[in-house]
Amino acid sequence: MANPFEELVTLDRVIHEPARLAVLTALGGCRSADFAFLQKLIGLTSGNASRHLAKLVDAGLVEVEKSFERRMPRTTYRLTPTGRKAVQRYWQQLDRAQKAGADLRTVVAAARG
Repeated sequence: MANPFEELVTLDRVIHEPARLAVLTALGGCRSADFAFLQKLIGLTSGNASRHLAKLVDAGLVEVEKSFERRMPRTTYRLTPTGRKAVQRYWQQLDRAQKAGADLRTVVAAARG
């Protein structure tokens, strides 16, 4: 296994992009969310939000459901099981790197002693 610092360069870039990370983190906290909610949450134009969500769908991290509510179209997103595992792995990688950085500071401080 690579050390935590080497792992950082292998982070999933689909997840790592800030807007997509915001969407995935939000979806991790609920069963599903509609497009309007996610767009407002991440603060992007509908076009940009749509592109980021499409990328997550294409990557198999998020699934989309289109329906009608009172004759109005409604698009809902939810994490796939693969997406849930990928986001969990992503946060674990960041956590290992953060802990390794803290350990490294301790070693350097002790060496300077």
